[in-house]
Amino acid sequence: MQEEKKVVHRDSKIPNIVDGLWNEDITVNSYGSTEQYREHVFEQYKIFVEMADRVSSRRNLANTFFLTLHTFLISAAGFLYEKGPTVNNSWLNIFPLIAVLALCYVWYRLLLSYRQLNSAKFKVIGEYEKILPSSPYWSAEWNAMGKGKNPKLYRPLTDVEQYVPMIFAVLYIGAFVMLLFT
Repeated sequence: MQEEKKVVHRDSKIPNIVDGLWNEDITVNSYGSTEQYREHVFEQYKIFVEMADRVSSRRNLANTFFLTLHTFLISAAGFLYEKGPTVNNSWLNIFPLIAVLALCYVWYRLLLSYRQLNSAKFKVIGEYEKILPSSPYWSAEWNAMGKGKNPKLYRPLTDVEQYVPMIFAVLYIGAFVMLLFT
């Protein structure tokens, strides 16, 4: 089976994943039985798929946090603006601007990190699926969606959500410029 794995994975486009995926010290022959070995591989696959789903859930939670935070900040700024200027020098507003732009940058980088992490996880899932009887994600679903390259078929959420922090940043800069000239 160990030789079989090498043949199955030899044509992989991601050799570093293949090299790190399989433990060369544990072969089917050193395992109790072929059936038990395959059961354990499948259990590891299921756990890994669950972990990829959890990364997506954490990404959604981070988006909710930042959307709530920015909504609160915009509401608070609107409330304070309605009350009248609290600072006579508009240039002092640069400090809150820097703070909210930093939040936008952190949000953007966090989304990028989650995107990279999930991308790697799904590549590993694809490698697992090469030795399983079916490949629902890597071959079937992802190919049906045009591998995310045809926006008419499918536009990945990560492509869309990366613009949200940028939109907030542009809104903040626009509000700052407006404050300078009012």
